Amino acid sequence: MALAISFSFLLVFLSPISSSHPQNLQFIFEGFNRKEANLTTKGASIISSGLLRITNLSENVIGQTFYRKPIKMLTPNSNTSSSSSSGPTASSFSTHFVFAIVSPTPGRGGFGIAFTISPSTNFPKAEAGHYLGLFYSGNDGNRLNHIFAVEFDTVNGLNENSDSKGNHVGININSMVSNASKPAGYVKEGSVSNEEDLDLESGDLIQAWVDYDGKNKIINVTVAPIRVEKRPSTPLLSIGYDLSDVLLENMFVGFSSSTGKKSSYHYLSGWSFSINGPAPPLNLSKLPAPPKQENSSSFKLSTKVLIASLSVIIVSLFVILFCLTLYKRIMPFERLEDWELDCPHRFCYKDLYTATKGFKDTEVIGVGGFGAVYKGVSPSTGCEVAVKKITRSCQEGMKEFAAEIESLGRLRHKNLVNLQGWCKKKNHLLIVYDYIPYGSLDSLIFHPKNDFVLGWEQRFNILRGVASGLLYLHEEWEQVVLHRDVKSSNVLIDSDMNARLGDFGLARLHDHGEMSHTTGVVGTIGYIAPELARIGKASTSTDVFAYGALLLEVATGRRPIGPEHFVLVDWVMECYHLGRLMSAVDLNLGLGFVVEEMELVLKLGLLCSHYKPEARPSMRQVIRHLNGEEEIPEIDHWGLFDSQSVNHFHSRFMQGLSSDKITSYRSSSLGAISYASLDAGR
Repeated sequence: MALAISFSFLLVFLSPISSSHPQNLQFIFEGFNRKEANLTTKGASIISSGLLRITNLSENVIGQTFYRKPIKMLTPNSNTSSSSSSGPTASSFSTHFVFAIVSPTPGRGGFGIAFTISPSTNFPKAEAGHYLGLFYSGNDGNRLNHIFAVEFDTVNGLNENSDSKGNHVGININSMVSNASKPAGYVKEGSVSNEEDLDLESGDLIQAWVDYDGKNKIINVTVAPIRVEKRPSTPLLSIGYDLSDVLLENMFVGFSSSTGKKSSYHYLSGWSFSINGPAPPLNLSKLPAPPKQENSSSFKLSTKVLIASLSVIIVSLFVILFCLTLYKRIMPFERLEDWELDCPHRFCYKDLYTATKGFKDTEVIGVGGFGAVYKGVSPSTGCEVAVKKITRSCQEGMKEFAAEIESLGRLRHKNLVNLQGWCKKKNHLLIVYDYIPYGSLDSLIFHPKNDFVLGWEQRFNILRGVASGLLYLHEEWEQVVLHRDVKSSNVLIDSDMNARLGDFGLARLHDHGEMSHTTGVVGTIGYIAPELARIGKASTSTDVFAYGALLLEVATGRRPIGPEHFVLVDWVMECYHLGRLMSAVDLNLGLGFVVEEMELVLKLGLLCSHYKPEARPSMRQVIRHLNGEEEIPEIDHWGLFDSQSVNHFHSRFMQGLSSDKITSYRSSSLGAISYASLDAGR
């Protein structure tokens, strides 16, 4: 089978348009620095040079990026003739993008890039390899897919006998079997038939144009190297096809790619798109170039040199074998466990040592019970990273952390701290995360620098981001992930003031449709749901309770638990019942907030913090409330709890915890924030 990395160009709906006037939309990206807000990514990332890296050299992974907003792709049919079809027709569209495929060795990489128009940004059950993250064996060829794709592949097609080099361009309708395909190439300007070959995995930037003429029902695909400034007048592929039955009214545009046993880096350098008009031309001089993969140069050897080289190799092998034998007697080799062989993204210890300047004390950005967190610069990408260095003498502790890396290392969401990889050396476990510059939400609210006050617009956006991350963990990933420690010190703020939920040290997983078997009281006082304290059983509802405490904390500027038995949720509930809910608002905000949004957050915080688990909303309902798509129900009394019994419950719960169950240490997220955490049941 042919390993193919697909650039899925997904057309996205933006806003409703009058049926009598076709939508004229266009956008352009000349590099991708600070453009994350306009894109959604899964498995892809923007590196420091401004390139969008869709996949790396890991095997059997899928990377995708889409323009965030949906786009209207159908135009009402203006032909009123009774003999003509009255259904809508596919609008004309045009796109120009620049990509690069960088293989570890020329001609030996795997899978290509697909430009795709799709009704969704999610592709359930989609497979890597030949399916490019768009299809799987059960739906390949199904006309209900409504997917149009143009693949730029480096190996043979799906039904070929081997994964040998293919280097072709294909037009695909609802399937990875191309409707039309041709070896990659272009016609030089001024030449009629002198077609030049084009190596897709040369590592150089390559231009591609995909155009659809909605009036004449013609699809044109053109490619050319970056050195060709003017677009070739003759397309590589040109077929007649009516996309009206393929495209739906609301579609997404983007790129999708995947790897298999063979793999390559896949980069996107620039991208423009237009509906009912030509795509804006890209300024090629502004586009970032891909990093080159170092390859050993080939050279010819004479017979004497060859014999001499072989002799040196044989002698060297004997010397190495002798040294290894001595070393094995002195120091037994560390055995690699199964999870280490299966889990990708393993870093070399030497690279992390270099990145952190030898784990120098001046590079420490956080210290906790686990060890220390260092700021570093990745030698492979040049991006800033945070390296958590853990020393574990307990073998069981090592196995627990190994299981966490193996499962949570696959989570990818814009509102989660990204786990880049790991490294194990003897009794040291190193975990590499994205570096988050602004630290935690806790520090911005309660310990601001230079009298900085986090504004309401920023707070509201942060709360929505945390909700989006929890929805992904609870419902949208392949398993249900219980975070079990949602709080302000575990919400990190990136350079664009977006929320990143971190610290998965207490997280547990279970399959969708099954009950969680996770037991034990863990978390942070003030965020722990009452049923968790009673029966010790975690659920998505206990995460929702903690999120409710976070909502109230951000809105009021007060911690969930305060001195003299102060309980934040009780105080806000009292303000609500007395008809003065706005008196709970953080005084630091002054009048700089939207009253409707503040009232929404406070009421939603009370609803999520309800003592009855069944009364709390799901995270999907939370997002609908935050988006104004669903009204918040009237908040009733606390059921079996009144104000006095609530205070008694908190007092009894606090007294019931022995002092050895409460540990104070620095947050293991990528910031230096202290908090109290319960270790029981881990």
